[in-house]
Amino acid sequence: MQTQTAQTVMNHDEQGNWSVQGARGTRNSAGRKLDLARWQARLDQLCAEHHVPGASLAVLVDGTVHDWASGVLHRGTGVGTTTDSVFQMGSIAKIYTATLVMQLVEAGRLELDAPVTDVLPEFSIGAPEVTRMITVRRLLSHTSGLTCDFNHDSGRGDDCLAKYVEAAKDVALDCPPGSAISYSSVGYNVLGRIVEVVTGKTWDAALKDLLLTPLGLTHTMTLPEEALRFRAAMGHLGEPGQDPEPAPEWDMMPRSAGPYGRVIATAGDLARLARMHLAGGVAQNGTRVLSEETVALMQRREVDCPDKWTVSSDGWGLGWTLYDWNGVAGYGHDGASIGQYGYLRVVPSAGVAVALLTNGGGAREVYTALYRELLADLAEVTMPEPFAPAPTPPAVDWAPLVGTYRREGVVITVTEKDGAGHALYEFVDGMKDLSDPLGIELLPVTETAFAGTGVGSAFSTDYTPVIFSVLPDGIRCVYIGMRCAPKVD
Repeated sequence: MQTQTAQTVMNHDEQGNWSVQGARGTRNSAGRKLDLARWQARLDQLCAEHHVPGASLAVLVDGTVHDWASGVLHRGTGVGTTTDSVFQMGSIAKIYTATLVMQLVEAGRLELDAPVTDVLPEFSIGAPEVTRMITVRRLLSHTSGLTCDFNHDSGRGDDCLAKYVEAAKDVALDCPPGSAISYSSVGYNVLGRIVEVVTGKTWDAALKDLLLTPLGLTHTMTLPEEALRFRAAMGHLGEPGQDPEPAPEWDMMPRSAGPYGRVIATAGDLARLARMHLAGGVAQNGTRVLSEETVALMQRREVDCPDKWTVSSDGWGLGWTLYDWNGVAGYGHDGASIGQYGYLRVVPSAGVAVALLTNGGGAREVYTALYRELLADLAEVTMPEPFAPAPTPPAVDWAPLVGTYRREGVVITVTEKDGAGHALYEFVDGMKDLSDPLGIELLPVTETAFAGTGVGSAFSTDYTPVIFSVLPDGIRCVYIGMRCAPKVD
């Protein structure tokens, strides 16, 4: 596999810590040893073992970013991955949008708890009194009730977000605003449109001017034509356990997906964004991007997650996914696009951040093994065991769980036969041609949490979490992929 290893450099961060980086490793002022050759070999080994064509890894420790690369960007062309290669990061884009929004809140140009309609009078979801319950805070924390999978191509023009928000008017809510968490890409597109109205710029331009440029993120962008300036990773698709093939298209998302799903970057640039948050809002060049108070507010818990397994989350802040690793707090985000997967984990108590970007294959398996070892070594973090059925299955009362659940674009039918549970996951409405129906066997983990088979491993190493819960109004719901689907029958 082709790789690019680090050069020998001396770094000095704003706290006055020096580190010397060389081919055999790095010793930092905190005394931690980062063996560059060891982690290069481990990255190469895991990518080969799990059929990941290419990957880029960046680790922030003691104020310094170190990065590695492995494999190829495109199996068809054989172009090698380097540390300055850019990857699509999918939903990790939400962290960029959240940071941008919080800059505007801090500047007094937005209010967290004001209705969205104060900024977007044209915004409407159902009855006016329901629409007024949707606030910037609820959009950031995925508690607005807005759904996730509303696929609408509003064109390539600078008005694409305005058109998207207009088209989303008739999309049903997953749950009442403020009642529960339900992962929402629609909500982040509304945030993107809010940014445009407040700044008078497109979301792409506002992100570049207010965040990317002050942070010095020269290898971070939002538009495909900008990515062509760099070595760009191609997504790969295929069956588990086999070498995947290049995807039919590099990017299938419309331009309007930007605020929730399209920031393109190197792993090193992603780690530098995390560094700013770890440094209390100060960029490496000394520029203050956020106040310490705003940085802390983003990491404060807004809501607990009934589904603690899909993205390993213990809760959600203002943009950040929150983790509890056996008493050690962390935050981060996952992302996926067509055949590309990204993972960011930050451990504030240790001043450590780890970013991994990949272009297909068993990316989740590489993440699981690599992060377990890296975070244990650098931050004394013990990550949870992979999600799996209980060794001794608990008794399950299927009667209240059986039925039909629905959210925008998806119908989930839960049945039981001879004590075994089954779910049929069907795409409907605007998503009806996305995939054939998925049959899921429900293997008990607890009385309300199940390990689902047959869905794939994009979010979980071997099993997909299927979590049953109850909304405050007493209506039952089921979570698959962190999306809340209320029971309708």
